[in-house]
Amino acid sequence: MDLLQITSLLIVLAGAFGAINYLFLKLPAAIGILVVALLASFGVLVTDLIWPQLIIAETMRNLILGIDFSDALLEGMLGLLLFAGALHVKLSDLREQWRLVFLMATMGVALSTVIVGMGFCWLTGAPILIALLFGALISPTDPVAVLGVLREANLRKSLETKIAGESLFNDGVGYVVFLVLLGLAFPSGDHHGAGLEEAIKLFVQEAVGGAVMGILLGWLTFRLMRRIDDPSLEVLITLGLAFGGYQVSLYLHLSAPIMAVCAGLLIGDIGARHGMSEETRRYVDAFWKLIDEILNAVLFLLIGFEVFAVSAGLDDFLLVAVLSIALALLARLAAVAVPVLLLRPFREFSRGVIPIMTWGGLKGGISVALALSLPEGEWKPMILTVTYVIVIFSIVVQGLTITRLANRIGREPDLV
Repeated sequence: MDLLQITSLLIVLAGAFGAINYLFLKLPAAIGILVVALLASFGVLVTDLIWPQLIIAETMRNLILGIDFSDALLEGMLGLLLFAGALHVKLSDLREQWRLVFLMATMGVALSTVIVGMGFCWLTGAPILIALLFGALISPTDPVAVLGVLREANLRKSLETKIAGESLFNDGVGYVVFLVLLGLAFPSGDHHGAGLEEAIKLFVQEAVGGAVMGILLGWLTFRLMRRIDDPSLEVLITLGLAFGGYQVSLYLHLSAPIMAVCAGLLIGDIGARHGMSEETRRYVDAFWKLIDEILNAVLFLLIGFEVFAVSAGLDDFLLVAVLSIALALLARLAAVAVPVLLLRPFREFSRGVIPIMTWGGLKGGISVALALSLPEGEWKPMILTVTYVIVIFSIVVQGLTITRLANRIGREPDLV
């Protein structure tokens, strides 16, 4: 199948599964599509066990493996999704929470990577660099999944800003940490060279360079939009910023996710207030909300179908995967609690911050995409299977219960 046929099929299935969820399951839209896709996938696998001569599962597996999920997300959809998410986070709100967001996106990611890596090494006997690589890819919370759930949770504004801001930035930082560890673990081939000096250089180049690129391109776009009063054209310009900026950052080996977040924050706040008319703001908001919902639907559909890529390893690695869920939750608790406790002498936090942010730190498609991007080797099947099980647990179980948890313990007066 060519690209147009695959895209058409995914959109048709996303619409059909979304309708099934709306009419019968009535789950949050993205989670419902994922659940229906999973049920359909397991239905195909069961059918293949009963009537193996139909080879339906093998056909589906070949079709899914023919879609490069890693490239489709990391080099295509992710830029649009991060840009759309950042558009709706105001800099004024983020400024009040920047200390916690910064610590969780840096220290939190580092803590989680080490805890998961050491635990995975102990559980499986994997080499320490391979284990840390797994820790890096599973540590970031997925902004796509998190922001989708936040729309349903109706959290307090300060708490919503903490969770949204952290998920947007720790995604980019986690991706850079993953690339650094990838270069250390696999020093030959197409990956970056090994060595501490090269690793530090890569981290600075990717993280700082991505932020500078995002701010620069966002500012230039803002200055251009101030001179234009045409809503349709200005929507097109923001789309060009998201697409073009992401691809330029990839080409220059800068962190494209961080670029997309910084550009989106600037356009969504300063650009919206000083560079757009009221009509243009409505156009931009409606357009990016639609893009966000469509891509979310397709992404969660793909996550559900990726079970065909990992089904062969489910029996062999299921116990490790279940234990790794607990390990990932423990690491997430440390990533939240340590920054909060460090800042508590200087500011007040509501009692619900640690449990809500721990349980609300959903994993998602980015972790699966990074696992798929690993070079072939003896540890890749296990890492891919474990990552997939953690992601499914996170989206379905945590995603469906975070609203109830937030409503139960997160309704006291808003604190900074």
